[in-house]
Amino acid sequence: MIDKERQEISVGMITEALPNAFFRVKLKEAEVLAYLSGKMRLHRIKVMIGDLVEVVIDPYGGKGRIVRRLDNRKANLNN
Repeated sequence: MIDKERQEISVGMITEALPNAFFRVKLKEAEVLAYLSGKMRLHRIKVMIGDLVEVVIDPYGGKGRIVRRLDNRKANLNN
């Protein structure tokens, strides 16, 4: 594989925390089930209900992967 395929990254808000580090994330177009990426678990980055996060959507329609927690203060100033 020479080039990595483009990953679809969306910004959403966490609406519900589920067992086993799963989260329900509301995006603009839909609500998906997402889990924390390995780096976020490794560095113990906490996410809570109401946080804005970046989610990489699985191209096959499965779960999303939370890759970054966004700074809510900056996001609220821009909106």
